Amino acid sequence: MLRALLLTLAVEVPLYTAALTLLRLAGAWRAAALAVLVNLVTHPALWLFLAPHPSAARLWSAEAVATAIEAAILIKAINRDKTVLAVIAVGANASSLAIGLLAAQ
Repeated sequence: MLRALLLTLAVEVPLYTAALTLLRLAGAWRAAALAVLVNLVTHPALWLFLAPHPSAARLWSAEAVATAIEAAILIKAINRDKTVLAVIAVGANASSLAIGLLAAQ
């Protein structure tokens, strides 16, 4: 789980930070802190859900819920451009999922 969390952070923190700062939704430090926060909230729960019975269906549903929670946290913290924040969450999570799946092969 720790290895997966570190990979997720390595992928998502730069993506969240770049997107949030380039779109002027947050400063770099706040964007990075939010990126770490959303992943520390969702990643352990995702792994606890998947661990007993890993399957593709459970993975996709867990990722969808984690992405929605991350978007909700960003929306609550930033309170601007809700659709853009949701799209950023989808992009960051899709990227880390794709890289995680490639790394697992």
